[in-house]
Amino acid sequence: MKTQRNYADINGLQLYYEIQGEGKPLLFLPGALSGIDTAFGKLIPLLATDRQIIAVEFQGYGHTADLPERPLSYEAFTDDIIELLHVLNISQTDIFGYSTGAGVALQVAICRPDLVRKLILASCSYQTSGRHPDLQTLFSPEFMEQALKGSPYEAEYLRTAPNPENWSKQLAKVRAFEGQVQDWPADEIQQIKAPALVIAGDADIIQPEHTVALYRLLGGGSLGELSMPASQLAILPGTMHTALTQQTDLLMAMIPRFLESTDEAP
Repeated sequence: MKTQRNYADINGLQLYYEIQGEGKPLLFLPGALSGIDTAFGKLIPLLATDRQIIAVEFQGYGHTADLPERPLSYEAFTDDIIELLHVLNISQTDIFGYSTGAGVALQVAICRPDLVRKLILASCSYQTSGRHPDLQTLFSPEFMEQALKGSPYEAEYLRTAPNPENWSKQLAKVRAFEGQVQDWPADEIQQIKAPALVIAGDADIIQPEHTVALYRLLGGGSLGELSMPASQLAILPGTMHTALTQQTDLLMAMIPRFLESTDEAP
């Protein structure tokens, strides 16, 4: 299937995105350190058979060059995505956000609910307290540099980045980004009307209790026999964070059905 590779002039960035397939739009937003391939390389071809897939690489990720003077932030990423949808003349879309991308998807739904039809939120946090306490070890400079050496994330960056020599600088910016306190008001999330499929791994960086709390904020948790919620919850067994989007058999058993459902949020 042919892939269109493009750049859009967005907020001072040359924001890289790819388009594959035809049909209703489904926007893919990757996680920290991920480009399109490492985050969604196995999943996109399966969903592009009857969807127009638009996959984005955030500031400093993959093909999109960094802006040295602009820190990485959810606010900046969200503004970039809203502007991209305007440039592409997309008035409404489904969004699949993974990790950082899930947080951005959540913020788009809060800031511009008119743009969002349905949300798929994979490994999504809305408060720092929802993340696994051992995550600070993962993002320590010594561990991060060593753990990522020779990894698919490093290889993708070195292969695609406009300035591949900036790998260490990018890691430092990601550490600073991940160190920011996240504390999004629950009442803002409760105002989201778009149905959401909330997904996490059972060994994820997001704690299971936090995933369930997010699901409840998005309208889940009712007794189905009396009132089936429009939002859905899935905890993937035997799945760590970096493997979640690779679980294509499990994901394809739930994503198309969720997106094709005509049920509306209450």
